[in-house]
Amino acid sequence: MTFSPRLAFVALFVGALVAGCASEPTRIAPGTTRAEALQRLGSPTAIYPLPGGGERLQYSRLPAGFEVNDVDLDASGRVVSVRQVLDERWFAQDIQDGVWREADILRTYGRPFEITRVASFDGAVWTWRYKAQNARRLLYIYVGPQGVVQRWNTGDELYTDRLPR
Repeated sequence: MTFSPRLAFVALFVGALVAGCASEPTRIAPGTTRAEALQRLGSPTAIYPLPGGGERLQYSRLPAGFEVNDVDLDASGRVVSVRQVLDERWFAQDIQDGVWREADILRTYGRPFEITRVASFDGAVWTWRYKAQNARRLLYIYVGPQGVVQRWNTGDELYTDRLPR
């Protein structure tokens, strides 16, 4: 048997493709066990308890990426839903002004890209990076001094050199 660089490249490419698909949270089917999900996806960036005894495995690609995938498990440890939460379709439905606290933000979106302060608001502004139709966007959640969400908005990401080095 002779060595073929072309065949080796194809084998390497297929292996990388299969490995990449295996670690994509949105490819986990409902009913998958917790152990199977962890085996395929690896360690989550965060784990949060859910009402009713369930659990959320959170897979964030921030700060350099644009996705946060929440894999929700029921009390028996089976996947019930997988959702990429940094999506403009869900912000108005998910974020609850005057109700949400910091724990609610973290449980849904994970750790932000950055936390800043602005002169026009007495509190912190939590920021996440995401993409909408391949345009770089930012989600801003304004957290008041008491730790309660006051408002939120989105905007275009104008600076791409802000990534941590």
